[in-house]
Amino acid sequence: MTKIVNHWIGGKTAEGTSGNYGPVTDPATGAVTTKVAFASVDEVDAAVAAAKDAYLSWGQSSLARRTEILFRFRALLDANRDAIAELITAEHGKVHSDALGEVARGLEIVDLACGINVQLKGELSTQVASRVDVSSIRQPLGVVAGITPFNFPAMVPMWMFPIAIACGNTFVLKPSEKDPSASIKIAELLAEAGLPDGVFNVVHGDKVAVDRLLEHPDVKAVSFVGSTPIARYIHTTASANGKRVQALGGAKNHMLVLPDADLDAAADAAVSAAYGSAGERCMAISAVVAVGAVGDELVGKIRERAEKIKIGPGNDPASEMGPLITKVHRDKVASYVTGAAAEGCEVVLDGTGHTVEGFEDGHWIGISLLDKVPTTAKAYQDEIFGPVLCVLRVDTYEEGVALINSSPFGNGTAIFTRDGGAARRFQLEIEAGMVGVNVPIPVPVGYHSFGGWKDSLFGDHHIYGNDGTHFYTRGKVVTTRWPDPADAPAGVDLGFPRNH
Repeated sequence: MTKIVNHWIGGKTAEGTSGNYGPVTDPATGAVTTKVAFASVDEVDAAVAAAKDAYLSWGQSSLARRTEILFRFRALLDANRDAIAELITAEHGKVHSDALGEVARGLEIVDLACGINVQLKGELSTQVASRVDVSSIRQPLGVVAGITPFNFPAMVPMWMFPIAIACGNTFVLKPSEKDPSASIKIAELLAEAGLPDGVFNVVHGDKVAVDRLLEHPDVKAVSFVGSTPIARYIHTTASANGKRVQALGGAKNHMLVLPDADLDAAADAAVSAAYGSAGERCMAISAVVAVGAVGDELVGKIRERAEKIKIGPGNDPASEMGPLITKVHRDKVASYVTGAAAEGCEVVLDGTGHTVEGFEDGHWIGISLLDKVPTTAKAYQDEIFGPVLCVLRVDTYEEGVALINSSPFGNGTAIFTRDGGAARRFQLEIEAGMVGVNVPIPVPVGYHSFGGWKDSLFGDHHIYGNDGTHFYTRGKVVTTRWPDPADAPAGVDLGFPRNH
C-alpha cells in the first residue's frame, strides 16, 4: 500500500482535500513509494488561519516558555536523528552519513534559537534630554512562511523556523514535494515537545500553494531557498504584496588553487566538495580555477580520487554517493556532460552511463570531470546541481579573481594557498557572500549568517545568525518622559522631598 503524506495544520495531521497528489520516488529504485497531498488555496488559508490564531498567545508568551519548548525539541531531535536521516535517504537518495550531517547542521540553529534571549536584548539611553529616556526593542512579525528545497529537507527548514518561533512568530512551512516526510516528522517532534497547536504548520504542494503564501495578507514574511529564477520570482511577488523577503538563489561556487597550494589537500577538497551529496547542494564546488602550471597535476589528482568513489543506494553503508533525486533531473545533469566536448571542454571523466547492479531503474549518474572548460560552455554558466566538476585554467591570481567576479552568482568561494597575504587579498577582493581559505565549503556556523551576493540572494537579510533574528523581528523605539514625583499635585504625598 502506497504511503500518503498529508498536511500538518493546527497541531495535527490534516488529510488532503484537494484531490491532487504528487508522486514521491525512491531514487535508488525509481519506484513510487509515497503520494503527497497537494494543498488547495483553501487548505493554505486554513494553515495560515491556524498560525494567526496561535500567534495571539504565542507572540505574547515569555522567552522562558519559548526556549523551554525549544530545549525539549532539541533533545527529541537529537534522539531521533537516525529516524529523520532514514526518511531523507529514502526520498532524497543521499547516503545516510550525509543525511545525518544535515540533521546535525540543523541542530546548530536549534541551539542558537535556544539562546535567542541574548539576540533579542534591546538598548536603552537614559537622560537624552531632561527626564527623557529612549529605548529600542524587537518584536515578532506575526505569521511567517518558509518555502524550502529538496536537497536539504530537514536542514533548510531548521535554518528558518527555530529562530522564527523563538522570536515569537508562528510558522507555515511549504517543503519540497519531492521529499516531504522529514518535515512531518519534525512537526510531530515539535508537538511532542509541547509547542502549542498552530505555531508550526506544514502544507505540501506546488505553485498553487506557493503563490497563495506569497499573496496571503496575513503572511508577513517569506523565507526561501532554491534556484535563482524561482528566488527572483519569490522576491518580486512577495515584495509586491508588501512582505518582507529573504530569497536565497543558486550558485556557481569557484575554488581558486594557487601554485603554492598543497595539491593533495586541494584535490581532496575538490572531490568532497564537488561530489558529496551527489553535487545536489548550493555550496558545492562546481568550478576549480587552476592558476599557472598546477592544472595538469591537479586534474590528475582529482581524477585519481574521483574514480574511487563508491556509488550506490544511500542506505548501503558502503556507498559514498547516492543517486539523483529524479530521473528528469538525472537526465538534465547528464546533458551538460554529453554536450561538453562540442563546446570545447576536455571530458576527463564521463559518468553519464553509470548504473548500479540490482538497481538499474534508479536515478544513477557517475562522476564527471571536465577540464579546460571555456567560460562560454553551458556546463560552466549554469548551476548543474549534480556531480559534474569543471576545471578552468588561468595564468595569474588576478586573472582568476576577475574570472570568478565576472560570474553572475556570488554564493560561496574558496582559495587554496599557503600564502597568507594572497588569502587576505582574496577575502577582500572576491565578490561572494561566503569565503573559505583552505576550506572548500565555507558554510558558516549557526551564530554567523549564511547568504550570498549578486544573483545568489534577493533581499537584504542573510539566513540564520543575527540576520535571521533581525529578519523575523521588527524594531521599535520608545521615547519616555516622566514628571519628577516631587512635582506631584498639591495634596498628594508620595514621600518625595520638595526640592524646588
